[in-house]
Amino acid sequence: MFHGSNDKLTYGQLVSAAAKLTPPAHVQLKDPKTFKLIGKPIKRLDTPEKLNGKAVFGIDVQLPGMLTAVIARPPIFGAKLKSFDDSRARSMPGVRKVVEVPAGVAVIADSFWQAKTARDALRVNWDEGSMASFSTGPMMQDFRERAKSPGKSVRKDGDAAGALASAAKKIEAVYEVPYLSHLMMEPLNCVVDLRADSCEVWTGSQFQTVDRANAAKVAGLPNEKVQLHTTFLGGGFGRRANPQSDFVVEAVHVAKAAGAPVKVIWTREDDMAGGWYRPAFLHAIEGGVDAGGNAVSWRSRLVGQSIMAGTPFAAMMMKGKEYDPASVEGVDDLPYAIPNVTVESHQAEVNVPVQWLRSVGHSHTAFAVECFVDELAGLAQKDPYQFRRQLLLKQPRHLGVLDLAAQKAGWGKPLPKGMGRGIAVHFAFESYSAHVAEVSVTEGKIRVHRMVCAIDCGQYVNPGIIAAQTEGGAIFGASAALFQELTFESGRLRQTNFHTFPVMRMNECPEIETYIVENNEKSGGIGEPGVPCAAPAIANAVFAATGKRIRRLPIRMTEAV
Repeated sequence: MFHGSNDKLTYGQLVSAAAKLTPPAHVQLKDPKTFKLIGKPIKRLDTPEKLNGKAVFGIDVQLPGMLTAVIARPPIFGAKLKSFDDSRARSMPGVRKVVEVPAGVAVIADSFWQAKTARDALRVNWDEGSMASFSTGPMMQDFRERAKSPGKSVRKDGDAAGALASAAKKIEAVYEVPYLSHLMMEPLNCVVDLRADSCEVWTGSQFQTVDRANAAKVAGLPNEKVQLHTTFLGGGFGRRANPQSDFVVEAVHVAKAAGAPVKVIWTREDDMAGGWYRPAFLHAIEGGVDAGGNAVSWRSRLVGQSIMAGTPFAAMMMKGKEYDPASVEGVDDLPYAIPNVTVESHQAEVNVPVQWLRSVGHSHTAFAVECFVDELAGLAQKDPYQFRRQLLLKQPRHLGVLDLAAQKAGWGKPLPKGMGRGIAVHFAFESYSAHVAEVSVTEGKIRVHRMVCAIDCGQYVNPGIIAAQTEGGAIFGASAALFQELTFESGRLRQTNFHTFPVMRMNECPEIETYIVENNEKSGGIGEPGVPCAAPAIANAVFAATGKRIRRLPIRMTEAV
């Protein structure tokens, strides 16, 4: 806090005095018409540093006497180290130590490349354990079987089964989404300087309090003796907010063995195979319409892993529920005016480590929900946009973004032959979003030409950041929709780098337009809501262009129905 040109105090210095004040009964807020900064586009302060190379990311950190380490990790989740032969690795240039750590075998050297090439020379024997027989194909078949029986009750309005039985028309569909990697542009890394009475950590963290506490536990120090420096990070998307602080904890273990400051670097292959993915999910949905084409019944059954089970946050987030709320968010609060709704959840037990990925449960629920709404519209022989409008008449903010996106996209205007438009609307992280996608399909190849995004995040500060986050979210979601899946065969991950797990490239990126709803509602989030609508909008556009439904991601026309 500043007073005049030179006097300044921290909030911490004022808090004791402030605590003695009596809060006023009524506070007159500033008139929004007089705002000078809120709602105005302002350039980010960190942009110049990111452009000229001065920004220090975790992987850039350099300390005097620092060594670099890479770790040979188990090739299969749950595998245990049996033995290793490091005779060749120890004799290679720059190698200082080869040591066993809880994460595997660490090779510590003067540089990354020396450590990496020496690691390649290790001969490691693993006890592969029970996951050596794990494959995603049989897992998804098991999910399909589970979805045939009732799960834990999440929501029950009316009588969905009875309404379905008496519906004039009915339809059922099974939607599947795969495991996904966060795939940050900067792979995981962490620098640790561990001393007898202190520990300093440098990393791009999304979970500072948890990372610091876990580092202190491994270091054998009180929390106050651990200092965590949060650097710039080349993407996180949830991966750098790991409840176990895996990449920080292992770096502290390596620092103990190194006896010097050490930077632990994950290669791209390490990063992809290291786990903590967005879980694979299956949605089995049934619905029906009456003779007038009005939706009368909806039943969703979800099958997938919980991201909360086994974490310190389970009790807080699940609050005694028999299901993980993060697994069903986006379908448990279905906004459509359908009188009979049932939502059920099956929690699968699979030893693949999973956690949140950008937009969390909404990353898969929006795809299933919005694609099925389109299928219901088709069943009712109604326009998908107008069908949604009628079901959202009592949801003004959903309706606001839906109308804005449709209007700006020119919904209803003819497109060239072979092209189609798709629409989706969703509520996530206290914000409302809608996307319209325009796509073409040529010889089975999908091209997204345009994405029109409408966002209502309440009162906002910087519209430039909102546009950037929404556009980035659309690209993130479109990449997953078109290209990305992680699959396992006999325990081993089949995708290892960008060539088998692509990200949308610049020449593939559509024209993206972002429009913001103006209001003074409570502010919502903006980092996540750009993701959920991308996949269903594209999938629904593919149907408009080809007449074939998409029920599995990533989209492959050979699997369309």
